[in-house]
Amino acid sequence: MFGIPGKQAVTMTSAAAAQISKLMAKEGHAGLRIGVKKGGCAGMEYTMEYVEATDPHDEVVEQDGARIMIAPMAQMFLFGTEIDYEVSLLEAGFKFNNPNVTEACGCGESIKFEGM
Repeated sequence: MFGIPGKQAVTMTSAAAAQISKLMAKEGHAGLRIGVKKGGCAGMEYTMEYVEATDPHDEVVEQDGARIMIAPMAQMFLFGTEIDYEVSLLEAGFKFNNPNVTEACGCGESIKFEGM
């Protein structure tokens, strides 16, 4: 992992950790795997999927009963990201506060990184 000793690759707000923990318990998942893929108007999109087992190459972050696995190809793009869970009048969902993003589309669904 592209990390700093003693510092987690990503962090979760208490709202995100609570939501992930709740979904893990309800559905019996081992955790949430996050990654990035090509797509969207800015060039890249986040991916999220609940998984039954940890891949040995995943970076695992655990907090307050929540477990996030970071896919190997996404680790350098997600280092330093804070994952939040927000609820508004019209929607609820996870939000990525990623310091590595250099550009995002207007709808917030796709992102761009330096050199991409």
